[in-house]
Amino acid sequence: MLIFHNPVHEKHQGRQEMFRGKLVPCHETAARLEFVLDALRQRSIGELRTPSAADIALIKRVHSPRYVDFLASAWQEWIALDPANAQLDVLPSVWPVRGFRHDIEPTNFAARVGLFSFDSGCPLTAGTWEAATAGAACAIDAARAVSATGGPRTAMALTRPPGHHAGADFFGGYCFLNNAALAAQALRDAGAARVAILDVDYHHGNGTQSIFYERGDVLTVSVHGDPATEYPFFLGYADELGQGAGEGRNLNLPLPAGTDFGTWTQALQQGLAAIRTFKADAVVIALGVDTYEGDPISKFKLKSGDYFEVGRMVASLGLPTVFTMEGGYAVADVGINVANVLEGFGN
Repeated sequence: MLIFHNPVHEKHQGRQEMFRGKLVPCHETAARLEFVLDALRQRSIGELRTPSAADIALIKRVHSPRYVDFLASAWQEWIALDPANAQLDVLPSVWPVRGFRHDIEPTNFAARVGLFSFDSGCPLTAGTWEAATAGAACAIDAARAVSATGGPRTAMALTRPPGHHAGADFFGGYCFLNNAALAAQALRDAGAARVAILDVDYHHGNGTQSIFYERGDVLTVSVHGDPATEYPFFLGYADELGQGAGEGRNLNLPLPAGTDFGTWTQALQQGLAAIRTFKADAVVIALGVDTYEGDPISKFKLKSGDYFEVGRMVASLGLPTVFTMEGGYAVADVGINVANVLEGFGN
């Protein structure tokens, strides 16, 4: 297994996020990835590589060009407003909700931040663009590696910030560029006629769903906390099946808070069956381990030992596979749980 890791991920480190009505230290931290790297090295799992330069043209095919251009320039604009802003992060404060216009991009910076975001828990920092594009490069390189003649069957994009909440033209949920979607598009470009994305993060991959919702060539499957009570709340219901060419190409498997491993695996088996029926040529696994019983912001009951079986179940697909790193906020245990998945998968 090749593991493309993001060498500049620590340049994105938010100071605070809005959580339950107050500003708190960010749950998504650089330490998460370092614990994973340590666990992989200790078990000799995978061959670590750094990515090539990000393919901005591909990024602009998955994300809207005006959104990508905004991310690339946002920090410089923020500093230009006031040099003292260098000591602060960018957090949105106003959004174009129902009935407001989205087609016009305002010149006001605060308005543009709101136009391109959906929550106030995702700080944009001095190093966000560099870290996010390096992460996107990890995902694209991983997909191209498994697509190459004689290449490995499995590769991983080990990166942060994560990606599955980022849509074509919005950030949120700690995510700016959608690594799983970029990997899927790179697999399609390399010749895979049908690609499946299986999201096992506790939180629904709303960004991934929205990117592919009207496409028939990519099946999106997500096992997650019920959006009636769990973030991101406004997508992830079972009746969201896709539209147009994408009708029947989206499968949501929401589960209640407190779900144990036995019930969770039943849902995962449904998702795996859908991927087999779809006859996917390759699969992207959006790997969140915030399903863990000790996660501070999630409510499933998986134990560390259960993640070996998660890896084995995913491996049963027998497909070229790209893993992208998503959530998991019980920081000291994230590395153990990710390594267990990869070891169960077969390394």
